[in-house]
Amino acid sequence: MKNSKLIFGVAVTMLGLIGIMSLMAASNKGDKKEIETKKEINKTNMEKLTKEAFLEKVFNYEQNKEWKYEGELPCLIDFYADWCGPCKMVHPVLEELSKEYDGKIKIYQIDTEAEQELAAAFGIRSIPSLLFCPADGQPQMAQGALPKATLKKAIEEILLSEKSVEAN
Repeated sequence: MKNSKLIFGVAVTMLGLIGIMSLMAASNKGDKKEIETKKEINKTNMEKLTKEAFLEKVFNYEQNKEWKYEGELPCLIDFYADWCGPCKMVHPVLEELSKEYDGKIKIYQIDTEAEQELAAAFGIRSIPSLLFCPADGQPQMAQGALPKATLKKAIEEILLSEKSVEAN
């Protein structure tokens, strides 16, 4: 009788452990799905540029004296620094815009602390500074933490206007 109670107790314990393990496995699968969903939500098309990447993708100022945009899609370049409060306010707006305008424009970032030569080449004295580069035509600079509506208007008028699109 004692053996059967012991066997029954072990069986119940084992079943309990199996149940807990099953719940943990199901929970982990849910966590993985949640993590994958968060990664997809956080995915942006923004790219940080080094001097070398800038010369290749935007403007090779070492070879060209006149502005010649190197990219296929118009772009918006955010000159920023990690310590800059207004830059931190603009960053999530630019992430949203990178999703909204995916396939229409590129949004790049240049860390002015790491890429001082690029900042100097464009006369960046205050940050954030935003450089709007149409596919055809001259770039235009804006300064300060602009609201999303202002940024969208500038994107539409400077980067995606019919004149700019027809040039492609």
